[in-house]
This record gives sequence, structure tokens and C-alpha cells, in this order.
Amino acid sequence: MKLFFYFSTLLVFFVTHQLHAAEKPNVILILCDDVGFECFGSYGSREYTTPRLDALAANGVRFENCHSTPLCTPSRVNLMSGKSNVFNYFDFGVYPEGQPTFANYFQEHGYQTAVAGKWQLLTGKGGITPEQAGFDTHCLWNIPGGGRNRYWNPSLVQDGELLDLPKESYGPDITTDFLIDFITKNQTNPFLVYFPMILPHNPFDVTPDSDDPQSTDSKKNFIDMVQYIDKNVGRLEDTLTSLGLRKQTLILFTSDNGTNAQLTSELDGQTIQGGKGYTHDYGTHVPLIVNWPGQIQGGRVIHDLICFSDVFPTIVDAAKLPAKQINDGDGWSFWPQCEGKQGRTRDWIYCYYFPRPSSAKYNDKYSHYEVSFARNKRFKLYNNGDFFDTTTDVLEKEPLTATNPAAVPDSARTMLQEAISSYPAAGLNANRPKRKRTEKKKK
Repeated sequence: MKLFFYFSTLLVFFVTHQLHAAEKPNVILILCDDVGFECFGSYGSREYTTPRLDALAANGVRFENCHSTPLCTPSRVNLMSGKSNVFNYFDFGVYPEGQPTFANYFQEHGYQTAVAGKWQLLTGKGGITPEQAGFDTHCLWNIPGGGRNRYWNPSLVQDGELLDLPKESYGPDITTDFLIDFITKNQTNPFLVYFPMILPHNPFDVTPDSDDPQSTDSKKNFIDMVQYIDKNVGRLEDTLTSLGLRKQTLILFTSDNGTNAQLTSELDGQTIQGGKGYTHDYGTHVPLIVNWPGQIQGGRVIHDLICFSDVFPTIVDAAKLPAKQINDGDGWSFWPQCEGKQGRTRDWIYCYYFPRPSSAKYNDKYSHYEVSFARNKRFKLYNNGDFFDTTTDVLEKEPLTATNPAAVPDSARTMLQEAISSYPAAGLNANRPKRKRTEKKKK
């Protein structure tokens, strides 16, 4: 009788565990490297062929007003921590220690977690390892122990070991294969996949699908690279479908900043020059596609303002995990909007930008000085008082002044000034050069 009771209890525990695991959705968050909204068919492009992403948008939700920071590390820190850089950003290539990530939180709630692609969050100045960030397993470029190559014959580190790869291996394929293997091995467990892609950051090299393997045409190769992003997203989705996991899996797709400034793209009769590194819209306006069959009604375009602080609370909300209390967190969940509800919409979003606080030389070269701004869908106000209409002056060449009062709504300026004033005036954790102490001369 005791033996029967023991096995009955064990069976109930096993079934209950399986049910709880099944109730937790899988989450895949994809972050491209250096590509703006203008490079995807679902956003109107005819230069780039992106059928898999277009289908995700058509059958899911496409956000028209998602903004990152203008550069990679700042966006990654913002995305992973759920708070503006003004609170925790330290320096380029560094994730600030002691700042929990979304992966830490999902791991704490029973998720298997993996990251593959580009790390760029650990240098001699500081940072954290993938394990410290909450990832059970990783396959990464731009991490200590690796090398410079990211595309052909790449230097990738998998779970702390430099991979010995066959000649002519292609980095984006290796990282995608790694995630496909992870998903396959964890198909009966809830999982979180973070895919900060290597593509399509420069150097603009050919892909395995390029017509001319000797091409040195940067624009042509960049188009091929964007289209290879689409291919690898499709490979992940096909894996989910083949394993019967597609309806259990939420996919989010975005990018860390605008397109490289060397490149131009055609969109709706306009020539758009990439704005990576710049605070105007072409530096921060990025795609955001959210797809989950059976949970999200497809074919919708949402114009609400979204910033990267919002992603952490959104995926927690979508997974129905307990709300995470993030110290200094300034993000709002946009999951209700994904479900077709009104949700909590933003009147404005805020950005603090100081990518290399310890490098005066770099800041002088690229004019990357400490700056913050707040914006609504039309107007943008900087902390120095510059005020722009982003609908008529995307590149922010002509600040609005009192000489054209009709174009300067006091209500918008006041609201945005109040937004800026609600944040610290300067970065609380910025790695500024320490001033040398000067000894007083003895009299």
C-alpha cells in the first residue's frame, strides 16, 4: 500500500510538473546588428527581400514607432536590464555588474536559457559573462577567448571553449545551428532564446547565398546579409514547426540601432542614409515584429511609442510570470497591445546616450557627447533645449524657435521638458576619466 501511494504521488508530481512546463510559453528574442526599419519588406522596402519576416509581421503585430539607442552596447544594456542607460550604463563593451537581466529572471522561474551571436558585454574594463547574465549555454563572438573574425572562418566561443571549426565555416550559420540544437534538446522544457545576431554589421562580406562569392560591393553584400537574416529566422521558425512548438512560442524581432552610415536605402521614393551612432530617427528607428500564433491576432500595425526599456517587462508579462520589480526600471509592458487591448500607451519616450564616457578622443571624432532627449511621435526635445519636428526635419537640421511659434506647441515642449527633468541630469554610472589630484605646493 505504501509502495502504491509512493508511485501515485510520484505520478501526480510528474504530470503536474509537465502541465506547468506546458503552460509556460517559449520566448525567442532576436536582435539584429546595425539595420534600421527601412531594410525590411514589411516596412515598405522593395530593395530587400525578407519573406519570412514579412510573414511574421503579416501574421503578427508590426510596431511603427520602436526606438533603440543609436549604438550597440547602449542598446544591449538597455534591452537586457529594462532601464535607461542614465541609471546603469558604464562604458562601451561592458554590461554593468550587479544589474539583473531578463535571462536571470526567466532562469529563476524554471526556464532553460541560451544566447548565441554577438556578446560585446565583457572587456578589460569590466562586464559580465553569459553565465552571470543568466544563460545556461552560449555560442558567441566578441567575447574574451575568441578572435576577430565573425563571418567566414569565425572565432566563436561555445560554453567557454574556442570552437575548432571546419575551414570556410560561416559564423551566422554556426550560431543558428547552435540554437536549433538547443531548441531540439529542450523541446519538452520552457526555454528562452536570446539571439543577438552577428549580421549585418560591417565588414560587408558575401554570404553563402551571394551570387558572386568575390563581390566587394558593400551595398550588394549588405542586401545579401539582410536577406540571410531572413533565412536564418526562417530556419528557427521551421524548427519550431517541425517539433510542434510553434503555437507555444513567442517571437520578437528587432535591431540594436539604425543602419551603418556608409549605406543608403530606397524607401517610398526617398533615399535614406543609415544613421547608426546618431540620435536622429535614422539612428534609432528600428523594426519591431511580434508573432505568436493563436495568441496574437495578425495583420495589425501599432503606432504606439516603444523603447527598449519596455521589452523586459513585456516578455515577462507575455509569459505570465510574476511582474519583475526592476530598480529604476522605466519600461512598460506593451503585451496588452499585442493582445489587441489598449494597454498603457506612452506620451513620450526618453533616451540617454553617452557610449564611450572614458574616451574623449572617440567622442571628439564622432561627436558622441553626453546627451539626453525625450520625444513623442512628432517632436523631440534635447536636454540642451534644441527642439525638432521629426516629421518635417528627420535629420534635425533646423531647431524650432520662437520665430516660428505656430510650429512650436508649448504643450509638447513642456511635456517633454518635464520628461527629461524626471530623470537624473547625468549618467549615474558613467565611466568618466578620474581627475588627477594635484598636490599643494609647500610654502
